[in-house]
Amino acid sequence: MGSILLLEDGRSFEGEAFGARGTRVGEVVFNTAMTGYQEVLTDPSYREQIVVMTTSHVGNYGVNAEDPESDRVWVSGFVARSFSRFHANHRATSGLGHYLRSEGVPALHGIDTRALVRHIRDKGAMKGVISTDGTPARELWAKLEAWPGMEGRALAQEVCTPEPYVYADPATPRARVTVVDGGVKRNILRLLEQAGCRVEVQPITNSAEQWLDGADLLFLSNGPGDPAALPEVVEQLRRAVGRKPMVGICLGHQLLGLALGASTYKLPFGHRGANHPVRDNETGRVEVTSQNHGFCVDPDGITAVGGVVTHVNLNDQTCAGFRHDEKRVMAVQFHPEACPGPHDSRHLVIERFLAFAGVQ
Repeated sequence: MGSILLLEDGRSFEGEAFGARGTRVGEVVFNTAMTGYQEVLTDPSYREQIVVMTTSHVGNYGVNAEDPESDRVWVSGFVARSFSRFHANHRATSGLGHYLRSEGVPALHGIDTRALVRHIRDKGAMKGVISTDGTPARELWAKLEAWPGMEGRALAQEVCTPEPYVYADPATPRARVTVVDGGVKRNILRLLEQAGCRVEVQPITNSAEQWLDGADLLFLSNGPGDPAALPEVVEQLRRAVGRKPMVGICLGHQLLGLALGASTYKLPFGHRGANHPVRDNETGRVEVTSQNHGFCVDPDGITAVGGVVTHVNLNDQTCAGFRHDEKRVMAVQFHPEACPGPHDSRHLVIERFLAFAGVQ
């Protein structure tokens, strides 16, 4: 049976099938985290992407019911140097292979992932098709050519909650936080709950008035796709700016940047992993962060509208955070909730975001 990853520029990688039998198309990207594959698989920000793990062995500790960041697997395909068919961990409820099969996700291993990642770094993230069911090459090319790609895709509207819901409602809440869901991860909600907040989640498709009603703070979540493909969301954010404090991460960072008047652009191969150094310009502290994004905010656009760049990615000097005091907007490009990843920047959610909203 032919098992292959075919890239749009014609390069291909043959290997051994793992997970579900099938053929899926997506943007081929890589993640540099050493662990946390179950959190990666269930992160809605990976919708319509084929994820390559740079770490050598994946699946060693199986999967469990506690680590997912959403209710399903979102990746279109999964690739690694070696998937473990056996696992050893007291928390595990099943193996990675069974998990991928049950979720209908094809996977491929036994290939030179170092060569694949170097190719993506040189050429940029690109369209790809992963096949583990022997689909003929001409059909793979047809699927690849028919797939529209990531730019201009409003994928956040496809992964958000269809209806508002209350995640946490303590008797005496520290603050009332409305999370605008464009693909929110569970650990964001957990941290807000641990901070003593009432947490309500609303779809990104709602109006500014719906988001603002009863909220002390608006929290724009992470999510997939091109932020510039969400003009209706940006317009609603412009209507909300200045009326209540607003914070955002990842896609939320990009959307708030657009709402203030800055622009966004696509990175060559994105930032994905749990080991990205970021400098906090306000404290001088360097924090190792978890990241997952393919688009970025133009820092010149932020300063042009009276904002300040608060964080810088030290790998490529891109904007990793900004603040606009007059508009009461603060955002970071990385994931302070860090699941998976280090906890260096977790204080942003529990301390700085709430303090920015005037919550003691």
